[in-house]
Amino acid sequence: MNRTIPRQRQRGISLVVGLILLVLITLVVTSAFMLSSTNLKAVGNMQYRDEAIAAANAAIEQVISSDVIFLNPVAQAVVVGDYTVQVAAPVCLYAVDVNTATSNDPNPNILIEGAGGGGGGGAFQDTYWDIAATVDDGLTGAAVVAHQGIKITLPAAPNPCP
Repeated sequence: MNRTIPRQRQRGISLVVGLILLVLITLVVTSAFMLSSTNLKAVGNMQYRDEAIAAANAAIEQVISSDVIFLNPVAQAVVVGDYTVQVAAPVCLYAVDVNTATSNDPNPNILIEGAGGGGGGGAFQDTYWDIAATVDDGLTGAAVVAHQGIKITLPAAPNPCP
């Protein structure tokens, strides 16, 4: 028995189902496009932030490459690539006298002109510092502050660390 539905009873259900599926496919493609563009923006922002952190660390390394910044702490602006990094004046956290009598090395630090000799205690101090570098890039909107702790042995006089 072959039943056929007369044409008067057909209501176009195929057309309705086809339109619904077309709308669903369009929504899936649109949401996938929006999600991928959002992910691309997030990855770009992470890259800008990482570049700013690298610039701040490079500026700190450049500033601490000399003992001068610790003997006369001042703020500096350092240009690293496309970034201008504001390096704050180093802050001395504390200092500890170095007892050189327990070492065979009469000069526990590199030779600094005018520094006292070795031998007894008090000629040098282990000083502990904190340096902050701030990057604020107006073009990308990246803004980071990097802190670096530093221990350096300096002459006790003049005392750079109160």
